[in-house]
Amino acid sequence: MDATIEVRGLRKRYGPTVAVDDLSFTVGPGRVTGFVGPNGAGKSTTMRMIMGLDRPDGGTALVGGKPYRSLRTPLCRLGAMLDAAALHPARRARDHLLWLAHAGGIPARRVDTVIELTGLTGAARRRAGGFSLGMRQRLGIAAALLGDPPVLMFDEPVNGLDPEGITWIRGLLRSLAAEGRAVLVSSHLMSELEGGADHLVVIGRGRLIADTGVGELLDAASGGRVELRTARRQEAMTVLAHAGATVTANGRDAVTVAGLGSERIITLLTGAGVAFSGISEHRATLEEAYMELTRDAVEFRAVAGREAP
Repeated sequence: MDATIEVRGLRKRYGPTVAVDDLSFTVGPGRVTGFVGPNGAGKSTTMRMIMGLDRPDGGTALVGGKPYRSLRTPLCRLGAMLDAAALHPARRARDHLLWLAHAGGIPARRVDTVIELTGLTGAARRRAGGFSLGMRQRLGIAAALLGDPPVLMFDEPVNGLDPEGITWIRGLLRSLAAEGRAVLVSSHLMSELEGGADHLVVIGRGRLIADTGVGELLDAASGGRVELRTARRQEAMTVLAHAGATVTANGRDAVTVAGLGSERIITLLTGAGVAFSGISEHRATLEEAYMELTRDAVEFRAVAGREAP
């Protein structure tokens, strides 16, 4: 089966609220695609429409070229975790997975495989009602992997995980993508995808903001800026400004330069006899790039200095 998710012109409205507005993107095989945007951007609604849980008002969502509802063995085609809390609290973890396996026509031996893969071996016979949020996340991931599907979709999978768990799931997602699977991971926090995503689909207020590789996004956000340290800040700023650079002071001895490369800056300052102690290319973080992209797409924003009533 084709390991892709294709969203084309997807639209969904709830009363007066437009949740998803003419959204199109593709999740390809062999990479982790981060699906990001502020809270209320339409991520969960889009994922529910991909799985056929909500009916779109327009457009299509296909898994391997077919609507999810038409798949003969859906658990073996798309594995998803949309709500880790959707568990019967009295059911033991292993029994929960056995029930899903039986319903999906999946061999029972696969249950023990995913239990081991997700680190649940010691908790397999415990009741889900006593699980921490992080343990429920692991159980939800185990359920998504049960059918060994070529397409995987996770909604906020690191929610509730400790640092070790976050590192574990990043490694798991990358290994799944390396096997040629299509992996879609939603989040509203870029820090959760740092070092894990290859590609990003960024939405805000239901609309596509960016569909780009992580490297390309960071390059654009970095803007060719150079950071310079010098005790002779004013002289350095004057020399570089005369050469056509945009120069900003960032403290007593720090300067940010845009419009000139590092080598040209070194040549100019050396020629002018202006000593400097350090120079480096500015590299934006994924969080900075994301915040810049979604600056105008945040539905609820705190206002500084306003007192609560």
